Amino acid sequence: MKGVILAGGRGTRLYPLTKVTNKHLLPVGKEPMIFNPVKQLIFAGITDIMVVTGKEHMGEIVRLLGSGRDFGCDFTFKVQEEPLGIANALLLAENFARGEKIVVILGDNIATHSIKKYVDRFRQQKEGARVLLRKVEDPERFGIAALDELKIVEIEEKPLYPKSQYAVIGIYMYDEKVFDIIRQIRPNAHGEYEITPVNNFYISLNQLYYDLLEGEWTDAGTFESLAYANRIMLEIDNKIIVSED
Repeated sequence: MKGVILAGGRGTRLYPLTKVTNKHLLPVGKEPMIFNPVKQLIFAGITDIMVVTGKEHMGEIVRLLGSGRDFGCDFTFKVQEEPLGIANALLLAENFARGEKIVVILGDNIATHSIKKYVDRFRQQKEGARVLLRKVEDPERFGIAALDELKIVEIEEKPLYPKSQYAVIGIYMYDEKVFDIIRQIRPNAHGEYEITPVNNFYISLNQLYYDLLEGEWTDAGTFESLAYANRIMLEIDNKIIVSED
């Protein structure tokens, strides 16, 4: 199994902090933001990791992460020429994945507790995908899952009238079919290839599973959520909490 960290985008919601650097290099607690997803993958037993980012700040990210020796992993880097959405960025990892399952984390997702147990469940799946959900107070910012008992019926991107408060957060797990699925989806009105249609395709195959993420979590993409990410990381000294179960 391989890991993919998507660390591209313009970071416009954090301007002017992002005028001279990539959002994922901003400090969260005592470390750069991107360290949290890196450590999450390593704690889950994934040490072959690709980082996808834009060409403007690729050099800074490579200088920060290096080969992976300091983390006990191996990094591969890929440039997304234009910010055309999460699914478009993920497609760049096809050759890297080489038919293996992948765990994808958006680089601004900050979580206090290890995702290892969810990744282990995905390892046991014969096929399909797995996503993590989190109850949020501002569902209009996220892809929201409509739930029927223990299944996800549909995921709606940034709905005006959310069918639940359970957001699909930026931690996704896919089998080898994901790249063929991405090639079948259409861009949105802004010309971007979103990940929600990919997840809905897996729903149509009855192959999308989910878990509720425990612990504290935020996407650090706004000033408010970045401040919250700093608070929760400082409280635990930027460690990853491993659950007993």
